[in-house]
Amino acid sequence: MGEKKRTSFFVDVVDITVEGGRGGDGVIHFRREKYVPKGGPDGGDGGNGGNVYAIGNEHLKTLLDFTYKTYYKAEDGKPGGKRKAKGAKGKDVVIQVPLGTVFYDRESGAIIGEILKHGQKLLLARGGKGGRGNARFATPTNRTPRIREEGKAGEKKKLRLELKYLADIGLVGFPNSGKSTLLKALTGNRVKSADYPFTTLTPNLGVYRNEKSEKIILCDLPGIIEGASKGKGLGLTFLRHIERTRYLVFVIDASGKDPVGDFEKLKEELKAYNPSLLEKERIVVFNKIDLVKTRDNLVIPDEKVYHISALTGENIDKITEVIREWLNLKNLQEMT
Repeated sequence: MGEKKRTSFFVDVVDITVEGGRGGDGVIHFRREKYVPKGGPDGGDGGNGGNVYAIGNEHLKTLLDFTYKTYYKAEDGKPGGKRKAKGAKGKDVVIQVPLGTVFYDRESGAIIGEILKHGQKLLLARGGKGGRGNARFATPTNRTPRIREEGKAGEKKKLRLELKYLADIGLVGFPNSGKSTLLKALTGNRVKSADYPFTTLTPNLGVYRNEKSEKIILCDLPGIIEGASKGKGLGLTFLRHIERTRYLVFVIDASGKDPVGDFEKLKEELKAYNPSLLEKERIVVFNKIDLVKTRDNLVIPDEKVYHISALTGENIDKITEVIREWLNLKNLQEMT
C-alpha cells in the first residue's frame, strides 16, 4: 500500500489516540566484586516512560496532518542496571497543533485542555512509572531480596481534537452575501470570492492594523444556510469558530428578496446552535447597496445598521471606524 496522497482540505475535527511510554523494569542484581564475595543487592530502578505533549504552533491553520497519523506513543523507559543504576527515561512525544485546539476525552466527553498561545504545552498522556530494583527491597531481616517490580503501563487516551479559530471578529452571513469581499476590503487579505454560493469553503482570517500597528483578527466563515444548526450545508461545520470571537458582523445581501428576513433567519440559526452567540456585541451590514434602488426598507429596530458596498467601497470607512473602536475596546479589556 502506498502512502496516502495529501490534500489541501480544511480539517477542524479529528480523533487520535495517545499513549505514554511504559516504565522500565527494575532489575535483580548483586554486587560481585573481587574482595566482596557476599555483596548486597544493587539492582537499579527502571526509568519512567516518556510523556505525550501537545504544543501550540501559530503557523498551523488546520488539523489535516492528524488524518494521516492518528496514534502517538512515547518511548518506553529503560530497565535498571547494576550498581543501583537507574534506567533512562523514555523520550517524550510532542505533537504540534494550531492555536485554538481543544482536547476532549472521547470516552467521558470531558475537556482535557486547550492550546491558545504559541509555544503553550499541554500534557496529554503521562508515561508509566519505572519499577523498583531489588536494592530497594533490602531490609535488616532480608539482606538478599530476589524481588523487583515491573514498570507500569503509561496512560492511554482516546482524544477528539476540535479547532476553534482565535479571531476577534466573526463575519457571518448566508452564501453569496459578500463576506469575503468585505474581509478583503477591510484587511487587504487575498481571499477567493465570486458571485455564486459557497465560494468560501474554509474559514478565512484577515488582520486589521491601526496606525500603531495594533491588530484585530477577523474571520470570514463559510456561508450559513437555513437548517445549519441541524447539520445542513456547511454552516454547522464552522459555527464553532465564532464561539471565541468578541464581536459579530452580520453581512446581509441588500439585493436579496427579503434582506431583513434574512437577518432574522440568520439570527435564529445562531440562537439554535448556541444562544450565547447573540449576547456578543454586533453590527448589521447590508452589503451590495449599489445594486438596490431604495434603502428605506433596510432598517432593523434596536440594531446598529450600516449600508455598504464592499465591491465599490461605499461606506467601508464607517465599518472601519467600528472596527477601530472594537480594537481600542479589546486593548482596554486586555489591560485590565
